[in-house]
Amino acid sequence: QEQVIESGGGLVQTGGSLRLSCAASGMIDDINTMDWYRQAPGEQRELVASIGSSGTTRYADSVKGRFTISRDNAKNTVYLQMTSLKPEDTAVYYCRVNTQSIYRSDSYWGQGTQVTVSS
Repeated sequence: QEQVIESGGGLVQTGGSLRLSCAASGMIDDINTMDWYRQAPGEQRELVASIGSSGTTRYADSVKGRFTISRDNAKNTVYLQMTSLKPEDTAVYYCRVNTQSIYRSDSYWGQGTQVTVSS
């Protein structure tokens, strides 16, 4: 069974840090890009950061300079290191694992993890 399991969410004060992890397992192979999205109450889900197979990263303007996305290919895991957190970062964070082979492409979503930043 394919699984994408997130961990690391929690409640922190403004200026604090959290590290989110997302591990893919099961029949998930040929991983290409891995992404982090977030969705705050009443808002659309937005792309926060992405990382390609070669390590190229992209960030939303709202998190540039504060968040860092990284990956460990041996563990099929993507991380999001969040620093200098602000109340507006409060959201449910979702990871997405994207696969691409000669035969097919797929996307797999994590279950979401709550990040709450208190003012």
